[in-house]
Amino acid sequence: MVIPPGKYRVTSLFLKSNSNLELEEGAVLIYDGRPGRLPILPGLLSGKGENSLALGSWEGEAADMYAALFTGCGAENVNLYGKGEILGGASMEDWWSEENRQSSPHRPRMLFLTHCKHIRVQGLRFSMCPSWCIHPCFCSDLGIYDVEIINPEDSPNTDGINPESCEHVEIAGCHFSLGDDCIAIKSGKGRRAQENPVPGSHIQIRQCFMENGHGGVTIGSEISSGVHHVTVRDCCFRNTDRGLRIKTRRGRGKSCVVDAVLFENIHMEQVDTPFVLNCFYFCEPDGRSDYVQTKEALPADERTPNMGELVFRHIYCTDCHIAAAFFYGLPEKKIKSVIMEDVRIRYAKDARPGLPAMMCGVEKMCRKGLFFRNVERLCLKGIDIRGQESEAIDAADVDVIIREVQE
Repeated sequence: MVIPPGKYRVTSLFLKSNSNLELEEGAVLIYDGRPGRLPILPGLLSGKGENSLALGSWEGEAADMYAALFTGCGAENVNLYGKGEILGGASMEDWWSEENRQSSPHRPRMLFLTHCKHIRVQGLRFSMCPSWCIHPCFCSDLGIYDVEIINPEDSPNTDGINPESCEHVEIAGCHFSLGDDCIAIKSGKGRRAQENPVPGSHIQIRQCFMENGHGGVTIGSEISSGVHHVTVRDCCFRNTDRGLRIKTRRGRGKSCVVDAVLFENIHMEQVDTPFVLNCFYFCEPDGRSDYVQTKEALPADERTPNMGELVFRHIYCTDCHIAAAFFYGLPEKKIKSVIMEDVRIRYAKDARPGLPAMMCGVEKMCRKGLFFRNVERLCLKGIDIRGQESEAIDAADVDVIIREVQE
């Protein structure tokens, strides 16, 4: 199907298998997202465990949700492409208002996919999204290319692309400028994700430009099923709060394993803190509880998440503000391995202080170097940090440090 140039007001569209939809240049779909005109998708349709079908989701758990502009349920071999534009129509007067931010049914996506295979999205421009723009759940063989996602910097929860419990995903050549995480990799939370874990895996992100978001590439915090084999290369981050951001906490469970994450050939400009790993993320009602936030070692059990190997190579950061890196692992389950090679950090002349991570007990920092707590093995080679206000490396409770630092 080809949509020619023109403006078209639409509500919710449902994708069928073996279909192609092209928006020609000049074609604009305007989402008529008034709640009374939208169908409501139930969080879980039927069945138990692996047989249940998640039709609605909010922050990692099944929840009723207004239908997206495009919804795909079990669809295969679908192509959405062209040079057209999709307007979500959200504003602070409706979907982004305080009243609607946490309401149920939850705000719609622009593209929501569940249990889909062999999906391609290319060339389209999305803007003014009510919440997360592209949200695939339990999908495989997903390619998103040359897509632009533009939302105001102060728009709440307007993440760009959030693959949740998906495998074999490629995101390439995309431009993000929005009000939350540009790309957030997730794998659910709560009992359903822990009892029937479906990890996010084999995710490739390359040649993307991320700006004005909270995180360039975020893993978490809803990652109870784990995330592994993520590669981010040849990207540019500008004016984001963080470059790489991993956030988790006690209670995510033993299947919450983050491993085999590689960042290489990355340029960052005006990023407050380029690298953050926070195992004490304090959001959610119990996020500030003693169990989640204590820095004392607790018994490692079925509730304890696990951070594996993280590798950072050939990364150049200019005009940083808060810290070069902030890694805070759990004392009872330390980060297994952090490898940094050929990493260069420069600070802004007018650097502003701020909090490097959303956890309790952290004071504001400014021009901080590389900060590490609770790591098994730390390897630093070819590190060049200049302009910091204290030592280049602040490491404590690190079992093994291999260090070659230019100071």
